[in-house]
Amino acid sequence: MKWIRERDALIAQTLAFVQSVSGRKDDFRQPDTAAAAEIASVQAVTIAFEPPQADPPRQIAPTPQPLPAPSSSASDFRSEMQARIARFRKHQERFEREREDYCAATLTKLRAAIRDAAPPPK
Repeated sequence: MKWIRERDALIAQTLAFVQSVSGRKDDFRQPDTAAAAEIASVQAVTIAFEPPQADPPRQIAPTPQPLPAPSSSASDFRSEMQARIARFRKHQERFEREREDYCAATLTKLRAAIRDAAPPPK
């Protein structure tokens, strides 16, 4: 069961790393003696940490100017909305006509099939 030892060693290494980064020295369970030896070797390694270099001050961009108000007036907006509504209504009326035509054609075919059907066998 080598994988169990490897898993325990990985857990131990992770805990040692967390403790070294956070500066905490909490007690934690040691899985077995082989893992304990690896923990000791991991704890012996010090992590070299270099603080990040300070970034140069950023240039502040000028505040963008607000966009100019649109030149269209309320009446233009109203007329545009009325035109859109009219187009939508025409579109819906066309769909309704097509549905009615399809239904009428289907009923006509069904009635013709019923009328022309052979009488039921006796």
